Amino acid sequence: MRVLVLGGTAEARALAAALHGRAGTTVVSSLAGRVRDPKLPVGEVRVGGFGGPVKLAEWLVAERVDAVVDATHPFAERISASAATASRERGVPLIMLRRPGWTPRPGWHPVPDLAAANRAAADLGERIFLTTGRQGLAVFADTDRWFLVRCVDPPDPPLPKRMHLLLDRGPYTLEGELALLREHRVDVLVTKDSGGPLTVAKLDAAEALGVPVVVVARPAPPDVPLVATVDEVLAWLDQR
Repeated sequence: MRVLVLGGTAEARALAAALHGRAGTTVVSSLAGRVRDPKLPVGEVRVGGFGGPVKLAEWLVAERVDAVVDATHPFAERISASAATASRERGVPLIMLRRPGWTPRPGWHPVPDLAAANRAAADLGERIFLTTGRQGLAVFADTDRWFLVRCVDPPDPPLPKRMHLLLDRGPYTLEGELALLREHRVDVLVTKDSGGPLTVAKLDAAEALGVPVVVVARPAPPDVPLVATVDEVLAWLDQR
C-alpha cells in the first residue's frame, strides 16, 4: 500500500512514524512549504503545493497512491477541499485526521473569521496578542491598537501599524506565556481554535490573568470520514 499523508502537523508526523517501516506500506508525506524550516517527518517527503484538485488527481494516479490521509492543520481549507475532490474523482480512499478543538472556557468570545475577530478585539482592549499565524494579518492593519504578533516565519505586509513581532515556535510553557502577557501588558488574546497541547499554555495563562480570548472557529471540513487519532487512521488503513 502506498499512502499519501498531507501533513505539516504533529499528528501527521506521528502517523508517518507509525507507517514507516510497516511491511508492505510506503508513506509519502506532503508539506505545503509555507514554513521555512519545517519539522520533517520520517520517510519520503515532498514539499510544495499540487496546483489544485485536477493536478492532485493526476499526481495520485501517476504515483499509484492507494490511500490519502488529510492530516493538515484544521484551518488548511484549500488543500483539504482539493484532496476531497481529487480523491473522489479518482476513487482513492481518503480519511481526515483532525485533532479535537479546544473546550470553550469562561471569558471566551467565539467568532466565525478573522474580520469578526478584529471587531470583537476592538471592543475588549487596546493591547492585542495575535496568535493566528502570519497569514491574514492584513485584516488588522487598519487600526491604531497595539499588537504583539507571534508566528514562525516573518509575515508579509500589510501589517498592523503598531506591533511587536515575535518569531517563535511551540510548544510553550505556562510560565513563559504568563511572563509574556505580563511583560507586554496584553489585555486581549486572539487565536484560532487549532486544538492540541502544543499551544494550549496561552489559554491557561489568559484564564489565570483574566484576559479575554477571541477564538476563531474552525472551517467546516469536507464531507469525508473524520477521525481524531493516529490509531483510528491505522485501523482504517488496515481495512483497506
